[in-house]
Amino acid sequence: MTRKAAERWGRRGEDLACLWLCLKGYAVLARRVATPVGEVDIVARRGRTTVFVEVKARPSLDQAAAALTPRGMARVCRAAQLLAARYGTNADFMRVDAILVAPNRFPRHLRNVVLEGA
Repeated sequence: MTRKAAERWGRRGEDLACLWLCLKGYAVLARRVATPVGEVDIVARRGRTTVFVEVKARPSLDQAAAALTPRGMARVCRAAQLLAARYGTNADFMRVDAILVAPNRFPRHLRNVVLEGA
């Protein structure tokens, strides 16, 4: 897959993840928020919980799950810490989630993702 095709596939995965979150009652606050330490794919809120979401789009859900690495999730956690003051206002809880996306499958929403070594 070319870099351009991979970028397109990743954006479609994020689009689907946003739709999935909206169907579950979340409000999407921002997408692709860059910080000096990394990027958060989606920032969303439901009730008084703010969620920083990493999206992995792969040919299968198993491959998407395997793409969640401790190093990558640590990067998302560091970025979320920097963004907490901006998006966490009026929030009682904040967490880091992941959404796995694969063709012909419903997305899999993993809440409060903590990986060993992260």
